[in-house]
Amino acid sequence: MTAAPMTSVFAHVTGSLFRHRPESDTTGKGRPPDGFDRRLLAPMMLGSVLNPVNSSIISVALVPIGAAFGAPPSRTAWLISALYLATAIGQPVVGRLIDLFGPRRLFLAGTAMTGLAGVVGMLAPNLWVLIGARVLLGFGTCAGYPAAMSLIRSEARRTGHDSPAGVLTALAVTTQTIAVVGPSLGGLLIGLGGWRTTLALNIPLALAGIALGLLRLPRTPPPDRADGERRLAGLDLPGMGFFAVMLVSLLVFLMEPGIGHLHLLAVVAVAAGAFTVRELRVDAPFIDLRVLGGNRPLLLTFGRALLAYVVTYAFLYGYTQWLEEGRGLSASQTGLAQLPLFGTAIIVSTLTGRRPEIRGKLLAGAAGQVAACALLLVLHSASPIWLIVAVALVVGVPQGLNSLALQNAVYHQADPARLASSAGLLRTFGYLGAIVASAANGAFFGQRAGTGGMHHLALFMLAVSTVFLLVTVADRTLGNIGSKRKAERR
Repeated sequence: MTAAPMTSVFAHVTGSLFRHRPESDTTGKGRPPDGFDRRLLAPMMLGSVLNPVNSSIISVALVPIGAAFGAPPSRTAWLISALYLATAIGQPVVGRLIDLFGPRRLFLAGTAMTGLAGVVGMLAPNLWVLIGARVLLGFGTCAGYPAAMSLIRSEARRTGHDSPAGVLTALAVTTQTIAVVGPSLGGLLIGLGGWRTTLALNIPLALAGIALGLLRLPRTPPPDRADGERRLAGLDLPGMGFFAVMLVSLLVFLMEPGIGHLHLLAVVAVAAGAFTVRELRVDAPFIDLRVLGGNRPLLLTFGRALLAYVVTYAFLYGYTQWLEEGRGLSASQTGLAQLPLFGTAIIVSTLTGRRPEIRGKLLAGAAGQVAACALLLVLHSASPIWLIVAVALVVGVPQGLNSLALQNAVYHQADPARLASSAGLLRTFGYLGAIVASAANGAFFGQRAGTGGMHHLALFMLAVSTVFLLVTVADRTLGNIGSKRKAERR
């Protein structure tokens, strides 16, 4: 699928989420005077999917990559972790830069880096160069999502209408579409040209993103010297550095836990302490811990994101590997087996997206994850295709609910002046979940993704999804989001 048809798919999927507005109703630079500028949708959607497509498409490529380089699952798991390690660090950093300097420049730079990573990955001569390409992809794909959230907030300020439900739903549906269809797309590409085509896909996507960004994203006037110095002073580079050291040490330990790596936890503790002291003392912190610490609902949302994405990515990578090695399906067949998940997730997101209530979606999504994890325990090496399809259908329900509800919760709970960095932090906690899932996959599968290892992974996922459900049940603040919107309409 080339970049142009993929962009058309985005427009088709998201178009039904918006009420009709006359295209001729424009002022100034062609922007509608009282409604969201729909010309922003294409670059927003394309930028936001660069990370999900690279997150999910690798799931069906792990086995052929391992065969090509003679690497077991415990080694190829670094292809997953490398991207999330870079993105977990980069998302809040780039989000803060967007808060200070606007989305256009960061969007263009990140998209160009994504294209470069596609070239490096396509030509990678060994596993370690490929892992390096995935790190580059992680940093390159950091800008799309926080830039989109920043644009949504700026359009709300411009129009005076803070009613982003349709736009937020479109953003969530698009990223979910790509995340879920990624394995199917990856299986198709691998069948056509091998695993390297999954990296080459980034080249046309990046070119399309750069073109759309140049043509449609609003220009931010360059700051004068005094203003530029003020913004640079707000970067808090030491805070960013402590944050990076803390995350890198933690994630490397999670990838290879053991007594020999306990020193990494000491590094985490020291870096976390230095980070906390720094952020509490400076006037313009990288992450305002005072505000964040006083925002309990937002902290709980970040915690739920961590739990939800541990289960999501353990399924995406672990279950997909089992389908190939444990059940004996080809990469293309595995991709096709995930299509019911894609369809269910899109239908659920589209049907529920305009409803402002958050708590009900998260409760249903948490319960759906519990049911899906329990269903994995009945699978075996000769499971019929109808049962595999049934698993995909059940998993599609929480896939369609959780990320949409978490995204909307952050939009309403975060400080508006730090929305991009808060959106970046949401992704960071999601990527922490992905790293934990990747480490669990490596620990439970070892040299081969067999049925026994998949059942142990399912028990781990069941425990995490149960905690997610309990935390959501106990959080009564979620009900306020929907009630506020109802009160405003009255």
